[in-house]
Amino acid sequence: MKNTKKETLRRLKIIEGHLKKVIKMVDEDKYCIDVLQQSLAVQNALKGADSLILDQHLRKCVVEAMKKGNSKKEKSIKELLRVFQLSKK
Repeated sequence: MKNTKKETLRRLKIIEGHLKKVIKMVDEDKYCIDVLQQSLAVQNALKGADSLILDQHLRKCVVEAMKKGNSKKEKSIKELLRVFQLSKK
């Protein structure tokens, strides 16, 4: 878990730097296509970080919930479904 946390934080800090660059580009009225390309890169990087977080959640939290029984299992399933429904909006 520590390696995953460390890697997730590393990626998020890189994303933060890229997002600051996008904000600066907008503030400086840079060419829209260049801003869009940088913005899309940030979005893709966030998806990668999301994948790491989801992987860790599945391996730790969901596995533990499945072992604990029906109420925890159902709650875990509902949480995952809600997250996936939000990602489609």
